[in-house]
Amino acid sequence: MNRPTTAVTAVREGAIGEYLGKMGPSWVAGAIAAGPATMASLVTAGAQFDYALLWVVVLSAFAGAMAQYLAMRLGLLTERGIVAVVEDHVGEWWAWVLVADAVIAAGVAQLVIMNTAATVSASITGFDAGLWGVVWALVLAAGLAGRGYRFVELVAKLLVTAVVIAFVASLFVVPIDPGAAAGGLVPSIPGGGAVVAAGILGGAVHITLITMHSYTMRAREWTIDEYGLATVDVGASMLVAFGAYSVAIFLVTASVLSEPNLTTVGAAEALGPLVGTSAEWLFLLGLGGAAISTLGGNTIVPPFLLADKLGWGTTVADSRYRALLAGFALLSAPGAFIGGEVLGQLVLVLALGTVGTPFAIAVVLYLLNSGAVPEANSTLGNIGGLALLVVSSGLAANFVREQVNAGIDPLSGAVLTFGGILGIATVALVGKYIHDRPSARIDSEPA
Repeated sequence: MNRPTTAVTAVREGAIGEYLGKMGPSWVAGAIAAGPATMASLVTAGAQFDYALLWVVVLSAFAGAMAQYLAMRLGLLTERGIVAVVEDHVGEWWAWVLVADAVIAAGVAQLVIMNTAATVSASITGFDAGLWGVVWALVLAAGLAGRGYRFVELVAKLLVTAVVIAFVASLFVVPIDPGAAAGGLVPSIPGGGAVVAAGILGGAVHITLITMHSYTMRAREWTIDEYGLATVDVGASMLVAFGAYSVAIFLVTASVLSEPNLTTVGAAEALGPLVGTSAEWLFLLGLGGAAISTLGGNTIVPPFLLADKLGWGTTVADSRYRALLAGFALLSAPGAFIGGEVLGQLVLVLALGTVGTPFAIAVVLYLLNSGAVPEANSTLGNIGGLALLVVSSGLAANFVREQVNAGIDPLSGAVLTFGGILGIATVALVGKYIHDRPSARIDSEPA
């Protein structure tokens, strides 16, 4: 791709109104971020630690926006899927590691999120959760295989907007303590809060969100000429919409709920007798909308990456990709039969995402500072990316340490093994960059 670097521009003056009607790809990422797993972490944080982790909630919105901006920049500058770029500029083995990382994280999340969606649907309607699991799986398969990405984007825009409105509205029926909330902006992690903090950040800075962005922009046929539009898309969805969603949920639960063993649906039900049925229903409907929108967005991630790695098309025009979409959607149905309380499962899923995310961030930074792109990353972009890498690595390490201290069971052992492999891969990738950097500079010099 031979594009002049002058094509990379910032937001055009007076173009915000024009951009608002064309946004989309980052809203799909926002739909996944603003899902029940993030909600579970926010509910747990507020119910167990009051306002103490508000600073993590605020940080997660900025961190999520920065991660999506870097992923967006890579996608627009290469105009290719991230897996193909990794394979060409880092190596095939690294591409497979990235695919495995994303597919495992997305696959585990899909099952637990389906459990949540089915449970909430059953609570609202009174019908069996298992039946709802089958229904939602069929809806996903038919919608995605029939209409592909456009179906996901439309649902994401509508549901994310509705969910944000629902939770922000709940702030007006729940008493907030401004002084205590302000105290929560001072960084500190209370005892036992590392996993929850990792879950909160993991909802915003997640490998599925980072890896999917190049594919969703390709589905919209965005190129480097849409740089300003893509920037506004990231800011509006991750910084504004996702930020409002996260802060609203956290403040509601921190203000009126104090229950260490609270469940996700139980959080909604507990609001009824405390502050009225309006808050209960707003919370319950918001949880249901978040679960359904997240299912749609999360379903498309593994097929995108697998199809790209196998050299297939990444639109429904390719029957092989369509089959991947339908298959992954249908495989989510068993999630409704997992059983047990989903709150702990959801928090662990996000913590798993946090463990896998530093590698994805390292990959993006590697590519943005290599010959893969026509314009090297800015100093400010690199500082932001390195800060993301350090923070996500630190939270992942805290999570691992808490798991070790609590004792290893099969599930946490699998997470620790997963994290250990990716930790080694991340360190190896950094070493590869340092080793290859001098030759990259020489190769890039004009003859």
